[in-house]
Amino acid sequence: MLINRRHLIMTGAAALSACATHQSTVNFSPLVVETAQGKYRGLSQNGVMVFRGMRYGESTAGRNRFMPPQTPTAWPGVRDAYEFGDQSPQQDTFLAGAEAMSDDCLRINVWTPAADNAKRPVMLWFHGGGFEAGAGSIDIYDGTNIAKRGDVVVATINHRLNVFGHCYLADVLGEDFARSGNVGYLDLVAAMDWVRSNISRFGGDPDNIMIYGQSGGGRKVSLCYTGEDAEGLFHKGAIQSGSHIAVQPQEMANELTYELLKELQIAPEDAIKLQTLPVAELTAAQLKVRNRMRNRFSPVLDGACFEQHPFYPDAPRRSSHLPLIVGTTRTELTNQLGRRPGIFDMDKAQAMDALKMFLPEEDIKEAFEVFQASRPEANASEVFFTIASARGYVRDQTILAEARVRAGGAGSTYVYRLMWRQPVEGGRRVSQHSLDLPFVFDNVDTVPHITGPETEETRAMVDAMANAWISFAHDGNPNNLTLPAWKPFDLEDRYTMMFDVPPHLESDPHKAEREFMSRYESQQLQGIALHRR
Repeated sequence: MLINRRHLIMTGAAALSACATHQSTVNFSPLVVETAQGKYRGLSQNGVMVFRGMRYGESTAGRNRFMPPQTPTAWPGVRDAYEFGDQSPQQDTFLAGAEAMSDDCLRINVWTPAADNAKRPVMLWFHGGGFEAGAGSIDIYDGTNIAKRGDVVVATINHRLNVFGHCYLADVLGEDFARSGNVGYLDLVAAMDWVRSNISRFGGDPDNIMIYGQSGGGRKVSLCYTGEDAEGLFHKGAIQSGSHIAVQPQEMANELTYELLKELQIAPEDAIKLQTLPVAELTAAQLKVRNRMRNRFSPVLDGACFEQHPFYPDAPRRSSHLPLIVGTTRTELTNQLGRRPGIFDMDKAQAMDALKMFLPEEDIKEAFEVFQASRPEANASEVFFTIASARGYVRDQTILAEARVRAGGAGSTYVYRLMWRQPVEGGRRVSQHSLDLPFVFDNVDTVPHITGPETEETRAMVDAMANAWISFAHDGNPNNLTLPAWKPFDLEDRYTMMFDVPPHLESDPHKAEREFMSRYESQQLQGIALHRR
């Protein structure tokens, strides 16, 4: 049965990959689904049922701010699930959704082929944006095409971010706030619990849940593989450009909290006032603190949610039986650093000088030689981006995969690297951060500024990546008819799927680069919650 299902997924892939999410046919449907708290009415859109803005937690306003999420209050009648709900308060950037920002942001969206008893695999997506920005409603996360392509149920969520999700108040407000530094993570737990309790009514299988995310979303998956609260709520995961090795130590979290109180002119003994401050005032204050302290509100080693770092010094044994996909793009930082004037036009001396942000000065010459040898045709800027990306993203992914293997357990670890050179801007961005998103979601049409127009190559990339993720969602194994055999990672052969046109498996790709970077620990052990400085 599994082989037949996979065959159906893959043989229908080419036609489905051409589906345009935004050329929508929307029908208001009489279909009503009853959740544990009440009934929702969804939409029929492009051949799938869509339910937007449903609650998986009560509002976090007032006394619920900085506290663990609460189960939604039951209601009578039927609520329309036509619109995305509010998103977490955050700086209004391109990472945010179009919806209102408020404390009432614990919302979930579901795309399903049918609200029946089919027990489809569930793909629960955690959005990117670090721990401070983003929303599950942005266009590229639309689950329509994947739900149709793979006969799966797709869900995205909003949850608390930045100071609202990770303000450590235990020292100033006592034991009642012991988990305040990680309530954003506890929102993920609440969402998974809601899925387990309700997803069967949307055609999903509560015993087959995959969590996955990119960038900050990958970090959140990393946390769920670590935390006791998340144990048993999911069955597999994918970490895309977001291996989270270490969380913030209490001392750093306290520094941020005291600086926030100082900014707001609130005495530490009166910190309870933070619960009633207007959202806009608290958001503005935390941005000033972030910029002044050069640090961000992020998950905390609080001794309550997390008693040790996620993947340091070891991988968590509680999740060692669960399979995992983990990987990066080739030049992640052409995205984040690519806005700097002249950065794509550096000569060798300028590139080596820029590397002082990432490497000890005495190592830079050797690094440049090693990485230039991997791609002799690359100009100095491309070598710079490859080294900088390897120091953060790739090094952390390697640490995580190695730790997983050393921990033993039955869960295979599948490693990948996205190598396809995006054609926009003359190809100078190579394979930037977030390039995986249009392929994993089969939504190339949403980001032509990243992928260029839809072509045979982009369709091939969708077939390779989307089908691998779908296959993994079905049974924890990404192998399918559109890929060569993808073997699990180990410490000897270090098998890595190189996603390109065509995709291919390599043993220990870019070995000299890996060996060079092995001299460094994760940047995150310095309390840095990012993959870059």
